[in-house]
Amino acid sequence: MKKFTVLLLAIVMVAASAFAQGAGETAAAETKVEGFDSALIKAAQAEGELVVYGSCEEEYLAAACEKFQTEFGIKTSYQRLSTGEVQAKIEEEKGNPSADVWFGGTTDPYNVLAAEGFLERYDAKNASHLLASVYKHKDNLWYGIYTGILGIMYNTDELKRLGLEAPKDFPDLLKPEYKGLIWTSNYNTAGTAKLIINTVIQKYGHDEGIKFLVDLDKNVEVYTKSGSGPSKNVGTGECVIGLGFLHDVITQIVDNGYTNIGMCIPSSGTTCEIGATAIFKGAKHANAAKLWIEYALSPDCVNIAKDNGSYQFLVLDNAEQPQVAYDFGLDPHNVIDYDFADATANIKKYVSEVMTALANSGAATDDTTRFQIK
Repeated sequence: MKKFTVLLLAIVMVAASAFAQGAGETAAAETKVEGFDSALIKAAQAEGELVVYGSCEEEYLAAACEKFQTEFGIKTSYQRLSTGEVQAKIEEEKGNPSADVWFGGTTDPYNVLAAEGFLERYDAKNASHLLASVYKHKDNLWYGIYTGILGIMYNTDELKRLGLEAPKDFPDLLKPEYKGLIWTSNYNTAGTAKLIINTVIQKYGHDEGIKFLVDLDKNVEVYTKSGSGPSKNVGTGECVIGLGFLHDVITQIVDNGYTNIGMCIPSSGTTCEIGATAIFKGAKHANAAKLWIEYALSPDCVNIAKDNGSYQFLVLDNAEQPQVAYDFGLDPHNVIDYDFADATANIKKYVSEVMTALANSGAATDDTTRFQIK
C-alpha cells in the first residue's frame, strides 16, 4: 500500500511538472506576437490591464480594444468621449488620470494637453512607418493614426423639397435661406468644432473668422456634443445641412444606407484633422500603454477601421487605405496648410472669444438643448 501511495504521488508530481512546463511554454508563446517586442508584451501582461479613452467612433474603438485584448491577453476597457470631454477630464484629474491612453479624435485638444504637461513622451518604434513628420508631436507626445477632411454635408431630399441649392463653400452657409437648417458641433465639447474655429480664423483672419462664426450662428439649429453628430442626423433629414468630417458621411451612406446624403469639399479650400493616440502622464499601466501605442501604429489596428465604419485615410506606409474614400472623390492632399502652432497656442482663447461673441450677439449659449453637452 505504501509503495502504491509513493508511486501515485510520483505520477502526480510528474503530471504536475508536465502541466507547469506546458503552461510555461503557452505563456511564453503568448508573449510572441509578430512585429511587437516580446519584452514589452511580457511587461504589459504583468500589469494585466489597460484603460482607454476613445474619441473615434465607438464601433471602431470597441473593435480596436477587443483585438488588443485578444492579441495580447490584457484586459482592456474603454469609454467613448468627445475630445473636449477627455481634455476637461484629464485637466481635472491633474496628473492622476483615470485612463492610460487616448485613442482617436482630432489633435487640437491633444496639443493643449501636451502643452499643459498631461501627455507622456514615448519613442515608439512603429512611428518609423508614419508617412510624414507632421503626423506626430515634435516631442513624441502623440502620434497620428489617420486623417480626415472637414467638409459640408446635406440631405438631398430636403433641399429639393425646400427648393434650395446645395452649398458649395463655407460662405454659402451664411445665406439667409439656410436659416435653421444647419447643424455643427459644440465649440466647448468637440474637437471637430475647435478645428472649425481654427480653420475659419486661418482662412479669413482672426476678426473676420469670429465674425463668420457669429453670422453662421444665425443659421444654426443645433450644436451637437460630438463632431459626428451632424452626420448621424443628416440622412434622416433632421439635419438638412451639416459641418463635419466627410468620412463620417461615407459611413452613413455605405454602412447605414442613406443614399440621400450629398457632400462636398469647400471650393475655396478646407483643412483636415489628424486623428491621434497618446499616453496620459501618470498612467497606471505604463507598459500596457506603450504596447498600445505600438499596436495603434500597426496594420493590426488601423486596417480594421474600414471594417468597422471608419473610412479615414491612414497615415502609415504599411497600412491599407480605404478605397471607398477615393471612390467618393476624397483626396487627403487636397487641403490647405494648417498652422498647428497657432492652433495649439490659441485654441482655448479662440473658443472663449467665439462663445463670448455669440453671447453678445444674442445667442443663448447656456441653452443645452441647442448647445448640446450630452
